[in-house]
Amino acid sequence: MKLLNKINSILFLLCISLGFAQQTPAPKQTKDFAIVGATAHIGNGTVIENSVIVVSNGKITTIGPEATTPLTRQAMDIIDAKGKDVYPGFIVSNGTLGLVEVDAVKASDDLSEMGTYNPHIRSIIAYNTESKVVESMRPNGVLLGQVVPRGGRISGSSSVVQYDAWNWEDAAIKTDNGIHVNWPSSFTRGRWWLGEDPGLKPNKNYARQVKELTDYLNESKSYNKGDKSEKHLPFEALAGLFDGSKRLYINVDDEKGITDAVNLAKEQGIDKLTIVGAYQAGNVANLLKQNDVSVFLRRVHSRPELEDDDYDYTFKQAKKLVDAGILVALEPSGQMERMNSRNLPFYAGTTVAYGLTKEQALQLITQNPAKILGIDAMYGTLEVGKSATLFISEGDALDMRTNQLTHAFIDGRNISLESHQTELWKRYSEKLTRED
Repeated sequence: MKLLNKINSILFLLCISLGFAQQTPAPKQTKDFAIVGATAHIGNGTVIENSVIVVSNGKITTIGPEATTPLTRQAMDIIDAKGKDVYPGFIVSNGTLGLVEVDAVKASDDLSEMGTYNPHIRSIIAYNTESKVVESMRPNGVLLGQVVPRGGRISGSSSVVQYDAWNWEDAAIKTDNGIHVNWPSSFTRGRWWLGEDPGLKPNKNYARQVKELTDYLNESKSYNKGDKSEKHLPFEALAGLFDGSKRLYINVDDEKGITDAVNLAKEQGIDKLTIVGAYQAGNVANLLKQNDVSVFLRRVHSRPELEDDDYDYTFKQAKKLVDAGILVALEPSGQMERMNSRNLPFYAGTTVAYGLTKEQALQLITQNPAKILGIDAMYGTLEVGKSATLFISEGDALDMRTNQLTHAFIDGRNISLESHQTELWKRYSEKLTRED
């Protein structure tokens, strides 16, 4: 085992040494600048044609139509963006970017902790700002994200970061903002390799597993009401669920599980609840709406799970939930989750083809996740007083053909759009034209 760990460490170091250096984070904004002439997609459903956006000290100080917005051009840098589009930075919800670099190398994997109940585990301290995977998000406009632990019944706490920083302390926007729970499945599949029927059948352990989780929450609540003479870090980590300072994120897909999860949160007095994955959330939309439960909807580009589901079931879910008045954001979990997070804007674009307007789809990855994550006072929309975390695209950023960034800013800092991939493209694009 020691030899295997040593080999893994060596492979990890080789992966780093063979790659290109991480981009140095951009310096703090020192001079005001204005973006002039672009179509501004505010992120709340509003669009301003021929806009002017003025940025000072990392914040938006002016935004409006060019024809009616005064501008002192001599005192600032001007970015001519006529014919282009400007957007708020896209936000990855329920992501694990920065927690794993190379899946096959254990030394680079900080995704989950051993054990069943780990509410005290903080994903933020394992976040790797040097990640080349994180770096590759920026050229698609993905500038912010939630760093979420995995595994166990209670995985731990998540935090929100921006994707251009020296270390996790610099990256952090909001730390330990929520606790993540993996709800027991009410159905299981037979193990075909043991000769069992692979079809769905009720999980005979479901009631016991739900009771264990309920008992754990009850014990935590009792502990936090007591004198705490004996330290219990896991229970202390759950205190924020009961006083309203933390949000509860429950990963659950089936209709019964979603219903039971909502009811448990109500019984526990937990006001802030988000259902993650939410495959059958459309079946209980009224329940979610009545209880003000938000949804992180699973990856749009995925196949239906059940035989009777429509072929385009996953494409239509967002429209159904938005029409029901539920606060919805998109999340990328699934196979090759971290690499596929860069496709977040194109997931949103797919929902446009299935009923949402472009501005509604944009809200799924800007304003809505910012509200759920509790960072909407500064991020998620282009408004006066908010952070200048935004980018300029050659065209529609929800379309992979026209999502071509010319500039990107995080808190007003002009960040690099170079990545490991762009370095390689530049290197090999000249290969066939060189005479040597």
